[in-house]
Amino acid sequence: MARRAEFIAAYVRHIDCPVSSVLDAGCGLGLMREPLMRALPGAAWVGLEYSGYLCQRYGWTEGSLAEWRPRKPFDLVVCYDVLQYLDDAAAAKAMANLARLCRGVLYFSALTGRDWRENADQTRTDREVTLRSADWYRSRLKRNFRQVGAGLWLRKGSLLVTWELETAG
Repeated sequence: MARRAEFIAAYVRHIDCPVSSVLDAGCGLGLMREPLMRALPGAAWVGLEYSGYLCQRYGWTEGSLAEWRPRKPFDLVVCYDVLQYLDDAAAAKAMANLARLCRGVLYFSALTGRDWRENADQTRTDREVTLRSADWYRSRLKRNFRQVGAGLWLRKGSLLVTWELETAG
């Protein structure tokens, strides 16, 4: 998780995206919090978590990604391996909400059916999930974001600039 957080932070620095606020949507134990805060000094971090137990234990903000509405959007949103735990209707609502939550860079990842068959260590990966195609996720993300690759998406309408060959598709 530390390497993933360092990668995300390196990318936002690479494209000169000013980050004063970070949302870790479905933060769980908050494993990316410290490395993100080290790599993005001065940024405010909010951990959004559905589990009341984890929120009480760690002080995260309790809420559903499908319905949570903060006062203002975040510069960076991390949504790592969360949406496969939601049914299709809730996952679609959560993906639409990501556009309201993010004004800059989104890091998004979810276990897909192909990942389960070809990439996941099935002895260590949670099988109590909804497996969807990558196209299911991409088609919803493309409504409000531009894919730049490696799980990174830029909010359409933001002033963030990438070179053509640094952008997927």
